[in-house]
Amino acid sequence: ALYVVNVERNGKIIYTWKGNQKDTHIGLYDLQMKQNEHLYMFERDLRIISCSVNNERTLLAVSFRQYTEEERVSQLLQSVSKYLTLLIEIHPINNVRVLKAVDSCVRVQFLYPVEGRNTSTESHLLLVSEDKYIEQVDIPVVEEHHKVVIQNSGQLPRTRVADDVIWVQWDMIEQRLFYIVPKESKNTLKCVQFYPDENFTTILESHLDISVNDTQLKLVNFGYDYCEDQDVASKSLNLQIFTSKAGGLCVCCSPASDIPDEIMYSIYFLHKGYNKTFTVSLERTESHQLKEVAFMNLDYYVAAYLPGQFLHLLNIQHPDLLCYSLFLTGEDARIDTLPNCYIRSPLTSTVLDCHVGRMYAVSISDSALLRLLQSSKRDSERLAALHCALLCFRLTEDLEMQIIWWISENLSTCHSFDPIQEFIVASLYCRMCAETQNLDKLLPYTSLLDWIGIIPGVKCSTDIISLPVLEFQNSKGFWEKLNSNLESVKYAEPHLHYHSNMLRREWHNLSESVLIDLLLCSFGDFCLFTNQREERRNTAYLRNVFENAQKVLSHLDTWDSEERLVPLFQEEDYQQQLLMGLMVAQLKDHLMRHLQYVGKKKIDQIVLDYVANLLNLVHRIMKEVWRRYQLHSCIFCFDERGSAGEFAVFHIMSRILEAANGMCMPLPPGFHTLHLGLGVRCLPLHTLLHYIDTGVLHLTETCVRKLLKDLDNTEKNEKLKFSIVMRLPEALGQKVRQCWNHPINAHCIAQKYVKFLLEKLGNRQCNRPVPERLSVPIEFLPLNYLTNTLAEIENQGVHPYDRQDHVNVRFVEETALKHTMTLLGLKYS
Repeated sequence: ALYVVNVERNGKIIYTWKGNQKDTHIGLYDLQMKQNEHLYMFERDLRIISCSVNNERTLLAVSFRQYTEEERVSQLLQSVSKYLTLLIEIHPINNVRVLKAVDSCVRVQFLYPVEGRNTSTESHLLLVSEDKYIEQVDIPVVEEHHKVVIQNSGQLPRTRVADDVIWVQWDMIEQRLFYIVPKESKNTLKCVQFYPDENFTTILESHLDISVNDTQLKLVNFGYDYCEDQDVASKSLNLQIFTSKAGGLCVCCSPASDIPDEIMYSIYFLHKGYNKTFTVSLERTESHQLKEVAFMNLDYYVAAYLPGQFLHLLNIQHPDLLCYSLFLTGEDARIDTLPNCYIRSPLTSTVLDCHVGRMYAVSISDSALLRLLQSSKRDSERLAALHCALLCFRLTEDLEMQIIWWISENLSTCHSFDPIQEFIVASLYCRMCAETQNLDKLLPYTSLLDWIGIIPGVKCSTDIISLPVLEFQNSKGFWEKLNSNLESVKYAEPHLHYHSNMLRREWHNLSESVLIDLLLCSFGDFCLFTNQREERRNTAYLRNVFENAQKVLSHLDTWDSEERLVPLFQEEDYQQQLLMGLMVAQLKDHLMRHLQYVGKKKIDQIVLDYVANLLNLVHRIMKEVWRRYQLHSCIFCFDERGSAGEFAVFHIMSRILEAANGMCMPLPPGFHTLHLGLGVRCLPLHTLLHYIDTGVLHLTETCVRKLLKDLDNTEKNEKLKFSIVMRLPEALGQKVRQCWNHPINAHCIAQKYVKFLLEKLGNRQCNRPVPERLSVPIEFLPLNYLTNTLAEIENQGVHPYDRQDHVNVRFVEETALKHTMTLLGLKYS
């Protein structure tokens, strides 16, 4: 049988096996090349404890137990050391040098230089002793006659790295050594970073309130002595440290539990400054069942796994809300092919079966996650599964389509969160934060402010812990990101995330006045119009806002050049453009305050990408819904009722609008027009008017113009038209009422015109002659008096319909006569 004994930095696996002649072989497996290489053979049956090969594969360090205590006594070998540590030249096989011959176990690990450097004149080996010290051995090598040999025949130089250690873990990928030393009050976690220039330094120190048994050294990722490791594990604290690419640093531990139906484990999120302790009530316990929690590093997540009981995925970057942690039980918690045994996670997304020495790749299955999303009835599981899918997978079009379909089917079943909001916010977060460092601390990752839900059978407590102390200079990569995370905690991280409160206030303050101006004039005349009105906002600011919106829309056009399935982005929507431009301006200001080092040009691009991606996500939802219900590209035909598919799309659009309003989020231009068009086709009149009155439906110029022009003047259509015309905002009404050539509309326009002029009458004195009215004078004194009065006011320059020359006193007079003749049943000529 093969046994894995170590994993090197380059991912190559060292393993051993027994030959037919009771000899012991050591081999190396290259995961990338899928090749095996034989390194060395001992001509006897040995129990290898630890083994490591240098980067050049010229030196092999091996630690093994020569004899058991019983064998030494029976064979009278008391003077022979129990353990032996050897350094062997293997290119080719040549000299063997004894590094340690002691009665305490020693683990070995070669340091690896920076990736890409193939040759070196010196190798460095770590020796970790059960006597609680760690030292580095420097091994100079030289090439002689096509052989690589150790240059120094004497004692090899050694440097003490740490003393009095009670727990040690090796990070082979990043070449870091974590260890715990006992202090008077609390144990102290330290980390030594080994650098490619062959130096090392202590870079981290953190006080931990964790009780560690100091009688026996616990080692993690220093080779695997399967029998001894299992004995130690059953008696000592189960503790592992995981890091993530985003600068996360987690200490995972699980003390031995004395309660048969309960287990406890803690995750110390050192990069966040707090720890969470979970107490889980077990569903069933059997005497032979393993009761040690296995921790696995899945990069974005830390997994706590108890075979046959539960699988708990904890989001490393956002552990504050439990709804982002996925707790599974039963069949959902089963990991395929992984036995019910003692396991470790030496690498990200990798576990080692410590019973038989086999290694497995572990990953979150997108299909299983999608099944869980579709089948789960708990909001906590749904929300966690949704975020996990968006975070862990590069969404293919098919996977994104299935998520959108699930959202469209479950809009009414998610009670504690809005799936549309979470999909949009989380998708934006995942797309944008990968591009720029520290952007994850400034952009929102959820629409939720808190979470009051609980996980059945799980108790959770949170404690504040002291932040670790870092000491480094000009260090890039993980340490820089960890330091950035710690700085964010010091400055109250939640307040760094962008939120829409200020945007909402600004938009409400500007929208009404600015939109009236835009409706009364063309966009090109807007700046001239605002310059004439001192009470308006600064013209340059507003011009910049709308220019920002145009940049977003132009940016979006470059992404999607094909013909759009859904009729969006086909009209000017000044309200949404105002919101787009304001979001660009405010998000830019927010990022500039915290990302000065990035540069203005880069921030401008980030903001444009963010808002354009937001609009694109809404369009993506609409496109998938449109396809699913097989709607046509144009549905603006008001002479027939809508189908069941159209009604379903209308309902989904209503929820998209609700989600957008909740986050003060812009929608693609044309959204309100399309929504209103579906509403006219699908809703009975009283419901349609109720939706308009409550703000669910927004009256847009495009849709109202088409409705007034296309529908004939049957009694039913007249009622619809009149109801909508009466609900138009004043400025919009002035523009679109002229499209409806009907006495009711003329009567309405005349009424509003008369009301406006009479309100302006006041105490004004009018001495100008009465202008021309009808060619044939009407001898009806009340009407004559009214028209003369209106004409006098009109001659003073008061005219609300500057762009509609036909609306004047003569128009009022004609409309009044027509209306009177109609009421009397007479014919007007």
